[in-house]
Amino acid sequence: MRAARFYDRGDIRIDEVEEPVVKSGQVGIEVAWCGICGTDLHEFLDGPIFCPSASHPNPITGEIPPVTLGHEMSGTVIALGEGVTDLKVGQHIVVEPYIVPQGEPTGPNDHYNLAEGSNFIGLGGNGGGLGEKISVDRRWVHPIPDNIPLDEAALIEPLSVGYHAVEKAELSPHSSILVVGAGPIGLLTAAVAKAQGHTVIISEPSSLRRQKASETGVAHYLINPIEEDVVGRVREITGHGVDAAFECSSVQTGLNACMDAIRMGGTIVVVAIWGKIAQMDMAKLVIKEAKLVGTIAYNNTHPKTIDLVASGKIKLDKFITSKIGLEDLIDKGFDTLIHHNETAVKILVSPSGKGL
Repeated sequence: MRAARFYDRGDIRIDEVEEPVVKSGQVGIEVAWCGICGTDLHEFLDGPIFCPSASHPNPITGEIPPVTLGHEMSGTVIALGEGVTDLKVGQHIVVEPYIVPQGEPTGPNDHYNLAEGSNFIGLGGNGGGLGEKISVDRRWVHPIPDNIPLDEAALIEPLSVGYHAVEKAELSPHSSILVVGAGPIGLLTAAVAKAQGHTVIISEPSSLRRQKASETGVAHYLINPIEEDVVGRVREITGHGVDAAFECSSVQTGLNACMDAIRMGGTIVVVAIWGKIAQMDMAKLVIKEAKLVGTIAYNNTHPKTIDLVASGKIKLDKFITSKIGLEDLIDKGFDTLIHHNETAVKILVSPSGKGL
């Protein structure tokens, strides 16, 4: 089978590899679609980060490069390992792509996303969604209902990031929120909040991204921070500032806007992965008695995210901007997202080409 494998920074190759063995307790999956994530781009440009290197094998999988990429995946069950009796061959699924240390609790109340050394399938090893097939432990396989198409289902993973971020804000019903940055995660975070009945304001300087936010219907209000006073507009809408602001830009001015736009006692949730040290006005944090919260990935949110999509409260089709085959991964996938990222939200890859 074919798979896109990470060898080193700037070196991703399409290889012919052996099909994975479905072991006891695992599920064999034919990958239908896999989204290209910003993390994949960071590995290509600056890695290895989550990916192992020749001198630093992944401590859990023991793998060194090359490793198959891809963690935003949907597919069809093609084999069941010994002991797996609650799924059926032919069933549609999505993967929660965790790699956690042996013995790490992963129950309903466990925070396995914070486990030291944890990583992700498609980065740290264990195969990946940019291969035609994958074998995954049953714990990380989530069935989806028939009313969620497989292409849209590939967005369940990044949507779960947004779901977890909204959970971390601990919002009261019918709260008001500001999302700073309308990239893929910002848009999906806004989608979750709006589906849950909150008033959503998005601040985004790019006209193309604001247009996509409008097309997807994820916000009640859109602000151009270059031409408008974000804080003034927020106060005009809410009367007192938003209950929570979600920093999805990794830009200092965006973080500043979050602090200034929240009400007294409000919450800032930092969703973006920052590659540099940020500054925070501690006096404002204290005077507002604000809460500053970080969030990473998700835990136990996939089933709730699936239910939200299955209910029809979130339509994912408009977030998909193009579909490509594995052979076009770099030229039409990575290159577009690196050099023309304002034109694309989510590019999906069909590893087998069957979906094209």
